[in-house]
Amino acid sequence: MRRWIKRPPGSNWGDFGDDDQLGRLNLITAEKVRQGVAEVKEGRSFCLSLPLDYPGGRALAPHRFPPELRPTERNGRPFFNYSFMHEGACYCDVGSDDAVLLCTQYSTQWDSLAHIGQLFDADGDGEPELVYYNGFRAGADVIEPSARNAARPATALGIENMAAACVQGRGVMVDLFRSFGRDRHLVGYDDLMQILDVDHVTVESGDILCLHTGFADLVLEMGRNPDAATLHRSCAALDGTDERLLRWISDSDIAAIAADNYAVEALPSRGDGKRPFAPLHAHCLFKLGIHLGELWHLGPLNTWLRDHGRNRFLLTAPPLRLPGAVGSPVTPIGTA
Repeated sequence: MRRWIKRPPGSNWGDFGDDDQLGRLNLITAEKVRQGVAEVKEGRSFCLSLPLDYPGGRALAPHRFPPELRPTERNGRPFFNYSFMHEGACYCDVGSDDAVLLCTQYSTQWDSLAHIGQLFDADGDGEPELVYYNGFRAGADVIEPSARNAARPATALGIENMAAACVQGRGVMVDLFRSFGRDRHLVGYDDLMQILDVDHVTVESGDILCLHTGFADLVLEMGRNPDAATLHRSCAALDGTDERLLRWISDSDIAAIAADNYAVEALPSRGDGKRPFAPLHAHCLFKLGIHLGELWHLGPLNTWLRDHGRNRFLLTAPPLRLPGAVGSPVTPIGTA
């Protein structure tokens, strides 16, 4: 059932169905998966995740905190190096069990389509309301913290939809680091087109665009003690205010974007007047249903691909199947 009368300019709301919650992941067809598998020439696999306790501390994103591991309890004792003799003198084994409290977007992660919405007059009554991709409404459709323990919580656009879609297809690596090194540079349309041309990179419908900036390698070098000032002035990021870049993202039909930096784009946005804090997020998540991956560890795979004259690979990157979550840790695998 269509829940909107007006859709944002340049959006694809309704193109994949009135109740669609996958967005451009719909473009990862069986043929796209076969294309990804066809890129496996040597069977070399690369872990594209940082250790999930990186970047460390709260300097990069103060509202997020590192994972906290703790043992569970069994019979009133910590279930860690727990002797099953407590269950009976005849038992000789020991066991450990633990729990984790984590921010789903602290480290290597996917954003769900419920991560960023906008105030937009989707129902045509002249008053903007808080809506998300495909017109799903805050509170009525998209889960809110106060509703998580309700008898009938809403789960529209949660990360579980992405997990069920599996997220496996063809990744295409774009090496921004080769052009800009660790200098802070906002990458616009002209920059990106030049790099694609020089490196002979072709991006096709349904591909997952992967952007190597070197940021994750810098994070690793800081050993869980990041310097916020250094991180925020280092490495390339997309310029979400570049309208030609946003049009290219629309026209390219890419299925998703993943980068090894903090937010794919430079935050907060530059400019005057009323504008999104994160314009590329708004364009991708809110208008087009393009999931964004952040803080991926792309360096080793990028180096291997460049050394072998390649830029395509099989990407396998499902998030946790956690209903209602607006993001998820992920351990992507690139196979070439």
